Amino acid sequence: MSYKTSPLTEPVYDYLLKTSLREPDVLRALRAETERHPHGGMRICPEQGQLMRLLIELTGAKAALEIGVFTGYSTLSVALALPHDGRLIACERNAEWPTVGQPFWRDAGVEGIIDLRIGKAAETLEALIVEGKSGAFDFAFIDGDKKNYGVYYEQCLTLVRPGGLILIDNVLWDGRLIDATDTELATSTIRTLNEKIHHDERVSISMLPVGDGLTIIRKRD
Repeated sequence: MSYKTSPLTEPVYDYLLKTSLREPDVLRALRAETERHPHGGMRICPEQGQLMRLLIELTGAKAALEIGVFTGYSTLSVALALPHDGRLIACERNAEWPTVGQPFWRDAGVEGIIDLRIGKAAETLEALIVEGKSGAFDFAFIDGDKKNYGVYYEQCLTLVRPGGLILIDNVLWDGRLIDATDTELATSTIRTLNEKIHHDERVSISMLPVGDGLTIIRKRD
C-alpha cells in the first residue's frame, strides 16, 4: 500500500513497460517511425494508448472522436480497439502529419474505420453538432491545440452520449501549471479547464499521472 503515487524512475518505467505493455507490432512500428519525426515528442506514450484501448473495450464504444492526430499513433490505438463496424472521426489541421501514419492504418486493416478530417477541429465538431450528432459518440480524445481545449471540451460534452467518455491529454503540462508566473495562453487555458472540470457536476472525473497527465471524464446520465 502507498499513500501517494510511487515515483516513476527510469528503471521502474522500464519494468512497467516490460510487464504490462501489449503493443501490437503495427503500433510499435508507427511509434518508431514517429520518434524519427522532428516533432516526435508530441505523440502519446504507449501505455496511454493501451489504457485508451482498454477503456474502449470496457465501454463497448463504437463511435469515437479524436482531436489532434499528429502522425496517427493515438488514432491507430483507438481504431484497433473499435469493432469492425465502428467509426473514428479524426480531426487534424496539419494535412502532412497524418500521412506518416496512414500506411500503418492500412497495414492494420483499420483505414476504413478512420474518417480523417483536415481543418480546424472546432469547425469540424460544430458541423457535427449542426448535423444533429449530439449524443452520437461514445468516446472522445482531446489532444489538439491547447488554446482551444475549453472549446473542444464543451463540444465533446455535447457530442458524447450520457455514460460516454472524454479523455483529455497534457493536463499536467510538464508541471508548468503550478507556476503562477507562467501566463502563456496554452498554460492558462489548461489551468482554467482543469479547474472548471474539477467543479463540473455534469461529469465524473479522474486525473491520472499517465504521460503528461490524462483526465478521464464520464458524462453523467
